[in-house]
Amino acid sequence: MRRLLVLTSLAVLAGACLGSDFEDSLQGSWQLTSGTVDGEEIAMIDGYPITITFDEDRVGGTAACNSYGGTFSLSGSEITVSDLSMTEMGCFPEEIMQAESMYAGAITRVGKVSLDGELTLSGDGVELAFEALEPVPDAGLTNTVWVLDGLVRGDSVSTPVMDTQATVEFFTDQSIVGDTGCRPFAGRYTISGAEVLVTELASDGHQCEPDLADQDSLVISVLGDGFQVAIEGDRLHLSGQENQGLVFVAAS
Repeated sequence: MRRLLVLTSLAVLAGACLGSDFEDSLQGSWQLTSGTVDGEEIAMIDGYPITITFDEDRVGGTAACNSYGGTFSLSGSEITVSDLSMTEMGCFPEEIMQAESMYAGAITRVGKVSLDGELTLSGDGVELAFEALEPVPDAGLTNTVWVLDGLVRGDSVSTPVMDTQATVEFFTDQSIVGDTGCRPFAGRYTISGAEVLVTELASDGHQCEPDLADQDSLVISVLGDGFQVAIEGDRLHLSGQENQGLVFVAAS
């Protein structure tokens, strides 16, 4: 279970000329594309994105392994991030935690911000560049029965276990129900910028048959750790951590 670690508040000074237009453009989710700290590059690790989301007066995102969140305010050329917290979860290999540590340290040293297609935060010995992420297409996501059609592990996509039907349904009241093909599950979800976070995820304690155990584990893992969404026609792609994901097709 994730545990929140309250961090000290931090202030980020933005050197660019900020106004209401900038504040509106800043809103949304951004993914780190490159970053340096004291001349050392932050590693971009597939399956472990580093993101930042601005939502009204809230700020948060993922830092390779853990999620973080807090509040922010803009005053002229100044942005202040406070009440920041971060989950305490370990990820392997060690390079993931090193990238997270570098990013967590870097955002406390940012002193300037620019927004010209991409978002750049920079400071003494620090430069972070982000690209905009598309928001979750929640209108197409909800009120559809999605049937599992593929299990993604890195570059490999396998088919679900035959003679089972794994499903997921997202509803506009932010509830989620489904079945792994082995056992039913239910919970709640929230949309945070470009990411869907499932909370209160619960399933029964039914022991899965060996041929279903792996599928059950992957479905619960992708849903439980947060994921990004893409909808192409009648197909739903959920991309989670560690280059794992799920592919669903809309029930006819």
